[in-house]
Amino acid sequence: MTKKRVVVGMSGGVDSAVAAALLKEQGFDVVGLYMSNWKETDEGGCCTGEQDWSDVGRVCDRIGIPYYSVDFSQQYMDNVFKHFVEEYKKGRTPNPDVLCNREVKFGPFADFAREMGADYIATGHYCRVRHDGDSHYLLRAADDNKDQTYFLNQVGSRQLRDVIFPLGDLFKSQVREAARRFGIPVAEKKDSTGICFIGERNFRRFLSQYIPMKDGDIVTRDGKIVGRHGGVYYYTIGQRRGLGIGGSEDGNGERWFVLDKDVEKNLLIVSQGEDDVLYKNALETDGFNFITPPPAKEFDCEARIKHRQPLQKAKAYVQAGGVRIVFDKKQRAIAPGQYAVVYIGELCLGGGAISRAFDI
Repeated sequence: MTKKRVVVGMSGGVDSAVAAALLKEQGFDVVGLYMSNWKETDEGGCCTGEQDWSDVGRVCDRIGIPYYSVDFSQQYMDNVFKHFVEEYKKGRTPNPDVLCNREVKFGPFADFAREMGADYIATGHYCRVRHDGDSHYLLRAADDNKDQTYFLNQVGSRQLRDVIFPLGDLFKSQVREAARRFGIPVAEKKDSTGICFIGERNFRRFLSQYIPMKDGDIVTRDGKIVGRHGGVYYYTIGQRRGLGIGGSEDGNGERWFVLDKDVEKNLLIVSQGEDDVLYKNALETDGFNFITPPPAKEFDCEARIKHRQPLQKAKAYVQAGGVRIVFDKKQRAIAPGQYAVVYIGELCLGGGAISRAFDI
């Protein structure tokens, strides 16, 4: 009987390596596929993806599976990176990893894999999927600390129809143990962090290549100037470090943090101490992607506004143009441009980009 073919998205890291090894152990015909999404060299003139591609080769040779590379840098530029830059220009804080999953990994990548004869597509994401006829449900991972459903909140149900997540029931420690058992050469490789196309580079220097930066005033809510910034786009709501503001004679001695950004006036608005102004109990989203249809126009749920944030009890209100989420407890530093993701139990219903935060 012909084996079912699974094309695995290989990154050069331990998670995708173990996903591929487990699928081969289960009897699938496994093929590794590495995505090249960014064409640029680092400050030292070295292609930033060379090491990952080399690691993919070592991993696949060890597992005993064929592997290939495919260039999606144009799709990434058009559908992910341009959006990233435009959001920063608006003073928002985008999450390109979320769009990459929808626009590349579960879009062109999946289509390319099917052209290779794939019956299934697999990745090393920590999440689970349940199939019920034509309905496909995204579920939280067994390992709450590694759960990555937040990054998948913009995929569609149909994009999940032939997907396998081999790590969904495993904890990270078990994945490391499996990597050692399989003799995978990247078993101890550190997890990648940060935005993929920036890597270890200086974020300010990178962003200034795409958005003209201009010095401006750092001001309090009542308009008092307390310092200068080197470009309002660099900062995020709630940020405490890197403001360069010392104490002031009439200050309270506590640390300053970013309260808001006024892009039009080029002002960075700050406050001192953890006062209530940074905490809001409600938000609205620009549109909302429901992977699974909502149970009603209003429903109790849990939500998070950041990856790895503990789930927060809330109520969701489906309305024209998005979803309003009202939390039981106030949330710190709700940042426009980031995603609010909604859950009922283990089910991830989907998410939407935050447009504003407020109190009701």
